Amino acid sequence: MGRYIVRRLLQLVPVFIGTTFLIYWLVWSVPGDPFAGKCGDRPCPDNYIQVMTEKFNLDQPLYVQYFTYMQNLLQGDFGETFGGRSINDLIAAAYPNTIKLAFVALAVEALIGLTAGVLTGLRRNGFLDNLVLVSTLFLIALPTFVTGFFLQYLFGVQWGIIKPTVSNPPSFTELLIPGFVLGSVSMAYVARLARTSIAENRSADYVRTAIAKGLPMRRVVGVHLLRNSLIPVITYLGTDLGALMGGAIVTEGIFGINGIGREVYRAIVTKEGATVVSIVVILVLVYLVMNLLVDMLYALLDPRIRYE
Repeated sequence: MGRYIVRRLLQLVPVFIGTTFLIYWLVWSVPGDPFAGKCGDRPCPDNYIQVMTEKFNLDQPLYVQYFTYMQNLLQGDFGETFGGRSINDLIAAAYPNTIKLAFVALAVEALIGLTAGVLTGLRRNGFLDNLVLVSTLFLIALPTFVTGFFLQYLFGVQWGIIKPTVSNPPSFTELLIPGFVLGSVSMAYVARLARTSIAENRSADYVRTAIAKGLPMRRVVGVHLLRNSLIPVITYLGTDLGALMGGAIVTEGIFGINGIGREVYRAIVTKEGATVVSIVVILVLVYLVMNLLVDMLYALLDPRIRYE
């Protein structure tokens, strides 16, 4: 396992360099004036544009800009916005809120989705199975902003159970409803994926052998059936964490959460290329690390999988 981890970490290096360069190239190759609107309604003075162009190396070739950015990144410096604010401070203020929200959403979709998938996979074509299938289809078809506004009005305005907008920094209790909204679509996919995997593996030889040996059904499901059926679900959940962190723009906007989603939206609107690149680079790291962790979990769930 140790050699496999080292090999995978070495493989992540060219992947990280390639993806970050592509992101950098796409962001800074967008046509338009990056200083438009930075000086109000009037055009920016020529001396201001010259100073800012030299400060952000915009007069250099793109590959020179990229290597300068990566050199600073390896030293822990994400750079500055055009307004002079440190991107490190911006990320430090916003990222913890998004991480909390993403983990709450991941917990919601894992607990509710797995429970619904296991129950319906063991008892197919019953009332509960049909109810879960209809409910998950409804959640998949419903846009996230509709779910968010409805639950915000119902729990926050109509019933007064929660605050319509969360505090800063938010507590995990305040993030339960926003986390459910963010993870609702993924929760539906997890339920359907777990249902299909459980139903497929239930007729496998190793499950029938365990039942024939007289093992309790709880042990058959928990030890034998569930571990093998979790592999596709774990794969989905592992890659979904990065998607939740990057796709929280709508949820953060509805509930007033000061997170990365809102910051990257502002950066796109105001053409703050350095901010967009820095946030997306962190998301790339999350994807790469989660893929490695998922691959390591495979060997724990299925003893037939070996990496050495």
